[in-house]
Amino acid sequence: MIEFSRVTVTYPDALRPVLSDVSLLVEEGELCLVAGPTGSGKSTLLGAINGLVPHFTGGRLTGRVLVSGHDTALFPPRELASVVGVVGQDPLAGFVTDTVEEELAYAMEQLAVPPDVMRKRVEETLDLLGIAELRNRPLRTLSGGQQQRVAIGSVLTAHPSVVVLDEPTSALDPTAAEDVLAAITRLVHDLGTTVVVAEHRMERVAQYADRLLYLPGDGSVRSGPPAEILATSSIAPPIAELGRLAGWSPLPLSVRDARRVAGPLRSRLAELSVGEGSFSVTGSALDVRGVVVRYGDVPAVRGVDLRVGPGEVVALMGRNGSGKSSLLWAVQGSGPRSAGKVDVGGVDPASLKPRVARQRVGLVPQTPADLLYLDSVGAECAQADAESEVPPGTARALLDRLAPGIAGEVHPGDLSEGQRLALVLAVQLASAPPVVLLDEPTRGLDYHAKRRFAAILRELSAEGRAVVLATHDVEFVATVADRVVVLAEGEVVADGPTKEVVVASPAFAPQVAKILAPQRWLTVDEVAAALA
Repeated sequence: MIEFSRVTVTYPDALRPVLSDVSLLVEEGELCLVAGPTGSGKSTLLGAINGLVPHFTGGRLTGRVLVSGHDTALFPPRELASVVGVVGQDPLAGFVTDTVEEELAYAMEQLAVPPDVMRKRVEETLDLLGIAELRNRPLRTLSGGQQQRVAIGSVLTAHPSVVVLDEPTSALDPTAAEDVLAAITRLVHDLGTTVVVAEHRMERVAQYADRLLYLPGDGSVRSGPPAEILATSSIAPPIAELGRLAGWSPLPLSVRDARRVAGPLRSRLAELSVGEGSFSVTGSALDVRGVVVRYGDVPAVRGVDLRVGPGEVVALMGRNGSGKSSLLWAVQGSGPRSAGKVDVGGVDPASLKPRVARQRVGLVPQTPADLLYLDSVGAECAQADAESEVPPGTARALLDRLAPGIAGEVHPGDLSEGQRLALVLAVQLASAPPVVLLDEPTRGLDYHAKRRFAAILRELSAEGRAVVLATHDVEFVATVADRVVVLAEGEVVADGPTKEVVVASPAFAPQVAKILAPQRWLTVDEVAAALA
């Protein structure tokens, strides 16, 4: 179905090819997972499948890419639209109509599909993805999971042979991600559609994949069964890392399979103590009292109280639309606040001028590219140092820790999503204000980048800075958070130490906790340290 024959892709002014002499084959009806470090070429590989590379991106492609018998060098993306359907990282950014039914019909209108056929396909797609009750809903009122399913449906109505998805679950809570993955696996098993998925959160997808395409970052691509590739790859989900540590072979990829072989490991760990990681709060770096946020008549945050001590790392969790982002913006002072008080060092940030407020409370938003406005990475870093009044090179050093190897002259718009996020994190953290707010800070980061980011957060904590991060990344929360606060419908429904909250929740429990339950281990590093 998809065949790469000695494909090499080189962008203008690049020192080396992004893809180098790549040959691979993806069979019809396979679910193929694409993984690799940030900036390793995953987006280029996906773009080559539907002709965006090089027709839209520029650069030079040598070799041949065949998709369902079509040579992508001879067909521009618009002529491959009926063969390859593409769903990007941000579905809302790709919508062109107002309602669900209109969006499902749009692609067929462009392909001149007869009206009676269009109506039939819309109904079939609504039923296939379980979104029939949403047909008349405005797209902007949908949850993240619902938007993702509509985006998938909008390409399915064209009946493509191949569906390509770029980070389809990166912005979704665990439950919504499961819904989207259920829809994806149904396409593969019920319709025989070939699906190619690029996803940094491999723990969500690996168990469903028939094939793994692993890009180590040197231009090559390794192709094979997921368990075989993950046995030696430099990045792997926690379940695979735990399997390597325990010596399981073949590696299990689902919690069920891992629990079946984890009995001896649980017996060894039963004799060892589990650190509870308790955090004692002394003083208050951030004090939130009765904060209410409304958008018209719709309440997004309902009287939330939150106290964060110096050096404490607090994770805000909850399903999409639970009020996490609204709360962060209200705390920072830039967002709307209908009622309540926020105290940071005796001052409410909302009462300060924006520049002064940023020196007390820093916020990295969900769409970090909004904060980038200069024409090179080096200029962004230099500007951040100047505005933060820190020694030159501070922001650049942070960037090199998060995502090494980014040239200073590169335009931020040419970076991958993960690299762009790393740049914004470096820019914002250069000033290191007393309170740091992070909205989905790991979206687009690979496991190595997340480890480096966790180390930076621990340094900020050690310096006495309070960190609040809103995230759906349960594995990252297990690594860095002292405390977890769960929101639902704008209200706090759980607040306690990380181990206490996440172990009690099937939705928010990390893989290690599920495999080793009822013991209270959260991460592979914890297990490794105990065994050592």
